[in-house]
Amino acid sequence: MTTVLHYEALKERQRSLRHDFPETMGLRVHRAISWIGRAEQCGNDEDARFIFLWISFNAAYADETDFQGTTIGERATFINFFNRLTQHDMKEKTIYTALWHRFSGPIRTLMNNHYIFHQFWQHQNGMEGFENWEETFQTSTRSFQQAFQDGNVPKVLRFVFDRLYVLRNQLVHGGATWNSSINRHQVRDGAAILAFLMPLFVQIMMANPHEDWGRPFYPVVD
Repeated sequence: MTTVLHYEALKERQRSLRHDFPETMGLRVHRAISWIGRAEQCGNDEDARFIFLWISFNAAYADETDFQGTTIGERATFINFFNRLTQHDMKEKTIYTALWHRFSGPIRTLMNNHYIFHQFWQHQNGMEGFENWEETFQTSTRSFQQAFQDGNVPKVLRFVFDRLYVLRNQLVHGGATWNSSINRHQVRDGAAILAFLMPLFVQIMMANPHEDWGRPFYPVVD
């Protein structure tokens, strides 16, 4: 199994390999690693660690069309990114091993937490058509469990990041109190999952630099 690297080791590997990186992919990796490094400086501040790791995730995956009028949707971009990662991880199976052996408990806890289920909040905010959110929640949880048992890594990642995206929105858009005891479990588990997966994602990208990882919308401009 591939060893998951922390910031200094990731940066050292990036420096040794970057001569072979296409410019756009190199910029993605450089930025993603920088935010991983910042997240590692957060100590016990799980809110900040989660946010910095989500920025790292954005740096790694976001497609330029997400910032234009013809976007295919952020969720679809998630799925495309996860499919590419998994395709290049079929031999090592590092993502699957991490999800199954190291984070099966925290991930199952996230999936069973309706406070980071989008439809729950749509119902709470009085939006019509979401009265059956509990049924939808149970269906989603069962689908996740089946995907987990089947080893369907892209689908598992999609379910996990759907929930983490709700948590991201709560924090970034001021829908939560800093260091609140109310959401501590999901923030702590979410930060731990991202802290393990993001270096892994970056390592897979660096091992496959000529995959089309997309063009960053904000390149370096002189």
